[in-house]
Amino acid sequence: MTAPFADPDVRRVALVRLRVGLGDLLCSVPALRRLRDARPDVRVTLITWPEMAPVVDRMTGLVDELLPFPGIEGIPERPPDPAGWAPFLAAAGARRFDLALQVYGDRPAANRVTAALGARRTGGFAPTGWAPPERTAHLHLRYPLDLHEADRHVRLFEHLGVPRGGRAPMSFPVRAEDEAEHAGTLARTGLVPGRYAVLHPGASSPTRRWPAERYAAVGNALAADGWDVVLTGVAGEAGISAAVRDRMAAPTVDLTGRTSLGGLAALLRDAAVLIGNDTGSAHLAAAVGARSVTVFLPGDPVRWAHPGPRHRAVVADVGCAPCPHLVCPIDFRCAASVGPAAVLAAARDVLAGNGR
Repeated sequence: MTAPFADPDVRRVALVRLRVGLGDLLCSVPALRRLRDARPDVRVTLITWPEMAPVVDRMTGLVDELLPFPGIEGIPERPPDPAGWAPFLAAAGARRFDLALQVYGDRPAANRVTAALGARRTGGFAPTGWAPPERTAHLHLRYPLDLHEADRHVRLFEHLGVPRGGRAPMSFPVRAEDEAEHAGTLARTGLVPGRYAVLHPGASSPTRRWPAERYAAVGNALAADGWDVVLTGVAGEAGISAAVRDRMAAPTVDLTGRTSLGGLAALLRDAAVLIGNDTGSAHLAAAVGARSVTVFLPGDPVRWAHPGPRHRAVVADVGCAPCPHLVCPIDFRCAASVGPAAVLAAARDVLAGNGR
C-alpha cells in the first residue's frame, strides 16, 4: 500500500499537535520543512490551542492554517471547553481531510481526537500500550522514546513516505518589526551584540526552575568576566527574574516582560550565550543560531537537549530524573544536584568556542 506522503491524492493533511509550549512547536519545524520540500502541494492544517497562533504564524510556508482546539478530557494542557467540541468537529469535517495524524506524543487521548476528525486516513504516533486499529496499523509509528523531539517527528514523516534524509535545521524567522524592536532595546539599554549574556530563570513548572540564588551566582561570575547580564522572561515571570536580580551584586538589564516573541528571538540571536532552564527560550535560541546552556532538572535531555558545539546541557545527577512532576513531591533534589560551578563552566566553555 502506498505511504500517504508518497500518494499524490493525499492533499489535505491535519496534524494534531495539542501542545502549548513554544519549544514543542519549534521542534516540529524540521519535520514540517522536510514535508514541505517533499510535498509542496499538501495543505497543512495544524490543530492546536488558539493561544499558539503567534508561534504558528512564524511557520510561514510550512503550515497553511491553525484550526483551534477546544480541549478534551485526557489532554492536560488546558481545561476542555465542551461547548466548543461540536463546532470544532464541524470545522474539521468541512475541510475533508485526506489524512489526519496524531503528532502530539505519548497520550492515547490525542489518537481519539485524531480519529474524530473524519479524515479518509488516520495515523500518527501510537502511544505506549495503545494498539491502533488493524486496518491503520501501517499508518502508525510506535512513539520513539529514545529520540530527540525533532527527530521523533522526522521519523514519523519518513515512516509515512517523506524521503529519508538528515534533520532539517531548527528555524524561527526574525521579521523587520522584530529587528526594529531589537534595535530600540539595544539603544535604550546600551547593550552591544555579542557582549551580553542572557539569563532566563523562569519556566512554566516549578520543577524546571533552577533556584534564583544559583542563577545569581552565575550572573555575578559572568559580570566579573566582563559580560553584561540580561534577564528575560514573560511578564508573569517578573517575580522570578526579580529574585535573581535582587541576589546579584552586579548590575543587570531586566527585560522580563518587555520583549515580544520576535524581539526575544533577535535578542537571543545577538547574545553571547543564553543560560536558562529546559523551556521555550532554549529552543528559540537553537532556532536562531544562538549559543546556549540549558539546565535540565526533571526534564529529559535525550528528548530536549540540542546537539552541536554551540549548546551545552547540564543535567541533574539524581536517580529520579527525568520525571513527569510539575511540582516535586519530595525534596527537589535534582535542583540541589546542579551547582553554579557546573553551569558557569559550561557557559565559559561554549563562550570559548566563539564563532562555532
